[in-house]
Amino acid sequence: MARDESRTEGGRQSREDAAARASIAVRPGEFQHRQHRKSEKVFELKGVGVRYSGVPAVKEIEMDVHRNDVTALIGPSGCGKSTLLRCLNRMNDLIPGAEVEGELLYHGENLYGPSVDPVQARKLIGMVFQKPNPFPKSIYDNIAFGPRILGRKENLDETVEQALKGAALWEEAKDRLDANAFGLSGGQQQRLCIARCIAVQPDTILMDEPCSALDPISTGKIEDLMIELKKQFSIVIVTHNMQQAARVSDRTAFLMVELDADEDNRWGRLVEYDDTEKIFTNPTDKRTEDYVSGKVG
Repeated sequence: MARDESRTEGGRQSREDAAARASIAVRPGEFQHRQHRKSEKVFELKGVGVRYSGVPAVKEIEMDVHRNDVTALIGPSGCGKSTLLRCLNRMNDLIPGAEVEGELLYHGENLYGPSVDPVQARKLIGMVFQKPNPFPKSIYDNIAFGPRILGRKENLDETVEQALKGAALWEEAKDRLDANAFGLSGGQQQRLCIARCIAVQPDTILMDEPCSALDPISTGKIEDLMIELKKQFSIVIVTHNMQQAARVSDRTAFLMVELDADEDNRWGRLVEYDDTEKIFTNPTDKRTEDYVSGKVG
């Protein structure tokens, strides 16, 4: 009996130690406490891998992305987070020598099937990049660009207004719509790019480290915006910021780098994918615990 009590106490202490180490990276109260419902699967990844000129970048990714969730991809540099993100709207098609393996379903349809037009897919699956990239045009024309290309030329004023409101930029921009977009601050430019993305009414928004070039105040505005936008869109975000993943995401996928026997090649592999709070407070894999607690990375 004494030995059993000792083991119980030891297990409790181990869990407490793990939670304490996790708090190094994530402060208490940063989780968005959510009750997950069974929601529609937007993406289903089944053994997805990517090779560049035959060299593996990521291997055997198995995960689902759900509607109206923010899904975070975390992990050390070089583990294939951005490569994986680009798979979701076929941006890797634009890279010479890139090959995608496995099966990637989008609303149940093979995203890489022969009947799928990647340009049409990207209209439904928008992307916001690491650095703000407004066009050298007015604020208005930046937002109106996509709808015009798609032939949606009616009610452009309303479209621009709604997109800027959706990106929490309307109040700051409504009196300067004809001004050059480069006159906006970095944080405003990133929100402009988000507004430009949602103006074409996508289904899903991909974000590749959208706050890495921004100050803390602008970062906070983008994070608040993501939480609001997920009411309408499904969002997948790549981030190196552990606190950010904890604050904004519903689910988190942790990737790590693997090396072959000769250490000549390296690739990313999914270690663990679960509810964000579980990933940060009670992960299943020791490697996940070590990363989110700051012991490695």
